[in-house]
Amino acid sequence: MDKTILKEHQAFIRAELDGVVNFWLENGMDSVHGGVYTCLDRTGEIYSTDKSVWMQGRCGWMFAYLCHVYGVKEQWLKASKSCLDFMEAHCINRDSGNRMYFTVTESGLPLRQRRYCFSEGFYAIANAEYYGITGEQVYLDRAREAYELIYKLNHGLIKDPTGFGPKTIADTRTGRGLGDPMIYLNVTAVLRRVDKEQADLYNARAGECANEIFKYHFKPELGCTLETVSPDGTPQLHHTAGRMVNPGHDIECSWFLMEQANFTGDKELHAKAQHMFNLAINAGWDEEYGGLLYFTDCMGKPPEAYEHDMKLWWPHNEILIASLMAYRDTGDESFYQWFEKTLTYCKEHFSDPEHGEWYGYLRRDGKPTMPSTKGSTFKGPFHLPRMLIMVDQMLEELLAK
Repeated sequence: MDKTILKEHQAFIRAELDGVVNFWLENGMDSVHGGVYTCLDRTGEIYSTDKSVWMQGRCGWMFAYLCHVYGVKEQWLKASKSCLDFMEAHCINRDSGNRMYFTVTESGLPLRQRRYCFSEGFYAIANAEYYGITGEQVYLDRAREAYELIYKLNHGLIKDPTGFGPKTIADTRTGRGLGDPMIYLNVTAVLRRVDKEQADLYNARAGECANEIFKYHFKPELGCTLETVSPDGTPQLHHTAGRMVNPGHDIECSWFLMEQANFTGDKELHAKAQHMFNLAINAGWDEEYGGLLYFTDCMGKPPEAYEHDMKLWWPHNEILIASLMAYRDTGDESFYQWFEKTLTYCKEHFSDPEHGEWYGYLRRDGKPTMPSTKGSTFKGPFHLPRMLIMVDQMLEELLAK
């Protein structure tokens, strides 16, 4: 480990973090209606005023998390609260069991609701993180309520109050998705950190999530982790959705599991998470152009998604977190090599020193889609700043050794 190089990496990471945070503070925050706009072009100009509810929660969490890691700055805390207030006023369907919308207008009129519980998950972590900074009980209460709602919905303990059924006709085909236990594990980790009173509950739920991921989705015999499986975990290899692998998702999942393993001291779980990472990155890395493919097929057949061979920002963010975490925890140089390889790719293709932030969407050859974008309904101040914060902290730990 060359500490001179680590210091150079840290300097780059910190400069990028400053640029990213300022990009969103200067261009994304809505001073009129509250909340954040995330449909921003390369220069930060807003190209759509519709607002993603996911991003209200993610942005609310991120600015509070910055305060947690680096100390409270009023501008950060104000931005977090703006997103929290906007969600509370406009993004909750009070007539449908407090399920949350997926998109709303800039003033908060509802546009779209989805069956998935991810809006509620990001709302929960935002409120929990804000409580961790301010100690204001109302935010913890909101986080706890959303956390329980997600659990009940994911485990069929209540009917979805929106009336949405499963994605496919249940009598024909049903299954389970990796996203539910994976995201709930991450939500649990945030709540467990700030809500010590319910530690036993969070420990139990985190364990359930890890067990579910490995019981049903992790398929080393197929060389992958499957996004969708039958209710009993049997692969559905006769159709494209059943064979779909999202390598970036698996890599993100791997570091959620590494964190859980570190929390519990479970070395076996950590080793399994490392295996998950290795399978995903080796299956998804594009040897011809570099970077991680968005989707692959576990049997090498054509993926259904049009964007399967694109390079998106967030899977590369997850590689940087997971590879450095694995290297920090094990000292295995192969993980550090993946970190360096990915960081080099990101510097060359995603980073934009002229305008700040990272391009969201690259073609397979590594060139940004045209016109290029820095934000969308699905891209906002979350994956990238989270990575930059976490990598900065892990580099600090490595430099201290």
